[in-house]
Amino acid sequence: MKIQKNDNWFTEVAEEVGCAFSLKTSCLLHQETSAYQNIEIFQTQHFGNLMVLDGFIMLSARDNFIYHEMMSHPALFSHPSPRHVVIVGGGDCGTLQQVAKHTCVEKITQIEIDERVTRIAEKYFPELCIANEDTRVTFEFRDAIEWMQYAQENSVDVIIVDSTDPIGPAEGLFKKDFYAHCYTALSAQGILIQQSESPLAHWQSITQPMHKEMRAAEFIQTKTLFFPLPVYPTGWWSATMAAKNDIHLVRDIEVKQCAFETKYYNYDIHLAAFAMPNYLQ
Repeated sequence: MKIQKNDNWFTEVAEEVGCAFSLKTSCLLHQETSAYQNIEIFQTQHFGNLMVLDGFIMLSARDNFIYHEMMSHPALFSHPSPRHVVIVGGGDCGTLQQVAKHTCVEKITQIEIDERVTRIAEKYFPELCIANEDTRVTFEFRDAIEWMQYAQENSVDVIIVDSTDPIGPAEGLFKKDFYAHCYTALSAQGILIQQSESPLAHWQSITQPMHKEMRAAEFIQTKTLFFPLPVYPTGWWSATMAAKNDIHLVRDIEVKQCAFETKYYNYDIHLAAFAMPNYLQ
C-alpha cells in the first residue's frame, strides 16, 4: 500500500491488489498521531468526511451505512435472542449505532484500543455516535485480545469484530487463540461475526484461513456474507460469521416488520448476502 496526495485528491494504492481508489478532497480537517496510529480526517467533495488510519481508508460519510448495517443486523437477526453484544474495535461507533437499534439488546460492550479514534469520530462523524450515551453501552479502551482472554464464560450472545486489516495490533484478532477465547465467552447460541476483507483480493490469503482458524477453535458452522463497499479495495467486501451451533437463517418476521430504519439491509439482502459465488465454492 502507498498513498498519493495532492491538492485535490486522496488516493490509496493497493499494490497487492493492483488497484487504487481516489476521492476528490476539499481540505484536511484533522491530523494527529495517537499512541497507536496516524489519524487523518479529510473533507471530500462527494463522499462527505473521510477517516484514514495509517494511510488506509476506514470510512466515508457517504457509504459507511452499508458496512455498519451488514456487520450488525445479519448476526443479530440470526441469533434467537441477543442480549449482550460485544464490539471489538469499531472506534468510529457506526456499528455501535446499529446494534443499539435492537431493543432486545440489554448490554453493549465496545472494546477499542485507541480512544482517540472514538473522540475524533464524535467530532467529525457525530451522526455515527448518537448511541454513545445510551445507558446500555460500556466503553473499554484497551486491548480486546486481552479482554476476551479473561471474559466470563457464556456471558456474551454476539461478538462483532469490527477491526482493521490483519496487520499490526489487529493481526491477533484473526488467529485461533482469539477465536477460542470468543468461543468460551459466547453463550450456547452465540455468534461471532468479523470483517473478512475482499472476496476478490483476499479470499485465499485471509478469508479461507479465517474459516479454518474459526473451525479449529471449535465453532460448528462458519459462513461468509458479501456486500458492496465502494471505498475499500476492489469495492466488494465480506464478513464471516461463526456459530457455536447452527446459524439460524433469520428471524424473518422481525426483519420484514423491522421496527427501525435501515438504508441497505432488509430481508432479501439478508438472504442474498449469504449466496456463494461459484468461483469461491
